[in-house]
Amino acid sequence: MSPTLSIVIITRDEPGLPAVLDALAGQTDDRCEVIVVDASAEPAARTDAHVIPFQGPPGVRVTIPHQRNAGVRAAKGEVVVFLDASCVPGPHWLERLTEPILAGRENVTVGLTVSPPGREGLYDEGLRNAGPYLEEAPTLNLAFRRELFTALGGFDEGFAYGSDVDFTWRLRDRGERLRSVPGAVAVHDWGDARRQARRSFAYGAARARLYRKHRARRAGLWRREPMVVAYPLFLLGLPLTFVFPLYPLLLLVPAWRHRHAGVRRTLADHLLYGAGVLSELTRR
Repeated sequence: MSPTLSIVIITRDEPGLPAVLDALAGQTDDRCEVIVVDASAEPAARTDAHVIPFQGPPGVRVTIPHQRNAGVRAAKGEVVVFLDASCVPGPHWLERLTEPILAGRENVTVGLTVSPPGREGLYDEGLRNAGPYLEEAPTLNLAFRRELFTALGGFDEGFAYGSDVDFTWRLRDRGERLRSVPGAVAVHDWGDARRQARRSFAYGAARARLYRKHRARRAGLWRREPMVVAYPLFLLGLPLTFVFPLYPLLLLVPAWRHRHAGVRRTLADHLLYGAGVLSELTRR
C-alpha cells in the first residue's frame, strides 16, 4: 500500500536530526514515510527513515532547493510534509498539521514553529496571532498536496535561501490559501549567535532576491516590510554620522519596539539583514 503522507527532511550536518526523527517515531504509521535528503559528508544511518545521500551540482554551495526537489520527487504520498532538521515536533503534530488536508478542507497547512522555552526571540513575535491564513511560509513546518508541487514546477533552484517563501508566494499567486494550524507545534533550535548572524545576512539577501523575481509585490513594500527598506537605507546613510553625530540614535526606535526580544540581538539581526539586502542589490 502506498503511503498517504511523505515527511521530507533536508539536512547537512545537522546535529538535531536524531532528536527530530525520534520525536516522529510515535506519530507515524504504515500510511506515512519519512524521507531524509542528506547532503552531509557522512549521511545519517537510520532504519526509521529513507535516507537519500545527496551531492549538489558542481559549483553550487547551498543546495537547499535542490534537496527539497529531490525529496518531493522521491516521495510516494499524496500529501507532502516538510519539517526542518532542527525542528522537534510536539505531541500530535503530524495529525493536527495534515488533518485539514486529508479532510478535504485545505490544500496547504502551516504549523506553528517556536523557539525553545526561555530562548524566544524575533522569530517568535506575533506568531500566535498571525490569523487563520498566511501570506507566506517557510518549509520549517509545512504540508501541501503533492499535485501543487507538480503544478508549480517545484522549488526554484536559482535561490540559495528563500526558495520556500518563493514557493508559497507562487502558491498564493495561483489562488491557494495557506492555512495556519497553531496546534501543530514544532520547537526549532536556531543555534548560537554566530549561526544566527549568518542566517540574518542570508535571509536579507534572500528577501532582496525574492523581490527581484516577484516585481509585482514591491508595491507598498515600505509599509508592509519596512525592515527590507529601512535598514539598507540606514546603512547607506552611516557616513552622515560625520556630519550628524546623533544619526545612529535612529536605532532607538526599533530597539524600543523589539525590546522584549533583546535589544542587542534585535539590532544585530536587523543590521545584518539590511547588509544582506544590500549585498544582493549590488550583485549583478
